[in-house]
Amino acid sequence: MSRASLLPIIIAAVLAFGTAVVGGTITVLDEWYYSLQQPDWAPPGYMFGVIWTAIFALIAIAGVLGWEKAPTRRDAEVMLGMFAFNGFLNLLWSFLFFRMQRPDWAFYELILLWISIAGLIVFCGRFSKLSSVLLVPYLVWVTIAGALNYQVVQLNGPFG
Repeated sequence: MSRASLLPIIIAAVLAFGTAVVGGTITVLDEWYYSLQQPDWAPPGYMFGVIWTAIFALIAIAGVLGWEKAPTRRDAEVMLGMFAFNGFLNLLWSFLFFRMQRPDWAFYELILLWISIAGLIVFCGRFSKLSSVLLVPYLVWVTIAGALNYQVVQLNGPFG
């Protein structure tokens, strides 16, 4: 494997890890969070770290595969921009929910995050089916997180 082919892997790993670390520092599990009523079907707390770790690994792999299979430099740049925007939306959700303590705003922002993931799946699927498939668990998890977020708003609102 050449140095040039390692570069996308290293960049994807660093960005996925960095996004996970920043997201982890934004996520404050304090009295406010533990006082929120959760729906009966909410996963146990330890599962969130396990699931997000797996998802960030899949996102990084999908990004590398998409980069390698992009037919043009323009496609690769658009795809990277989409991944960057998606990472921003992912972090913004954590900021709104945990730091601003606004699950209601976070739910509406999560709709944008969901659309961003769906857009990545469609865009990457044009040139890398595997990249697209690797993003599906992310979409499924954000769908579940959205339902959970919605239930938290219903059980605890209004906020602000």
